[in-house]
Amino acid sequence: MDDIANDISSSIGKRIRSERALRGWSLAELAERSDVSKAMLSTIERGKTSPTATLLVRIAAAFGMTLSTLIARAELQGGGLLRESEQPVWRDPATGYVRRHLSPVSDMPLELIKVRLPAGARVSFPAASYAFIKQQIWLIGGRLDFTEGDVVHCLRPGDCLALGAPSDCTFHAPGPEAADYVVALVRG
Repeated sequence: MDDIANDISSSIGKRIRSERALRGWSLAELAERSDVSKAMLSTIERGKTSPTATLLVRIAAAFGMTLSTLIARAELQGGGLLRESEQPVWRDPATGYVRRHLSPVSDMPLELIKVRLPAGARVSFPAASYAFIKQQIWLIGGRLDFTEGDVVHCLRPGDCLALGAPSDCTFHAPGPEAADYVVALVRG
């Protein structure tokens, strides 16, 4: 997993540099738009660190895209079939959150992502990260406490939650085991 994580971090760094260049942005401009320091952005772009989910969400939002789109653009080549062995897997170094991109690259606005959130782990995303998407969460195993603004949804295996208007959100796996879930995103 560490070799895969390093390869993905390098691919993500290259993709961020490419997205920035496509827009004609300097490192300083991306830093201002994403609220991520120039030093951290430079380290990420050079593949010297594995960025956290929180940082990647900020960077993706600055580009006007979702975390899923950013990772997909970094890793996927296209085609109607994406074999399990070819699905990009990314691990958040801060929480151990593991994210597998299930969907092949296509013109469809739908993306499927499988996530494993370790027991006790918590990942938070700002409302801005949901501005371009609608999503549903289907819990496969474990327990998941999903906080959407001021509302906490306690999910059990088999439960499916459709998210409302963009708001600050937190995923929390209260344990005792990891939470395994699928997120269905629709861009639009």
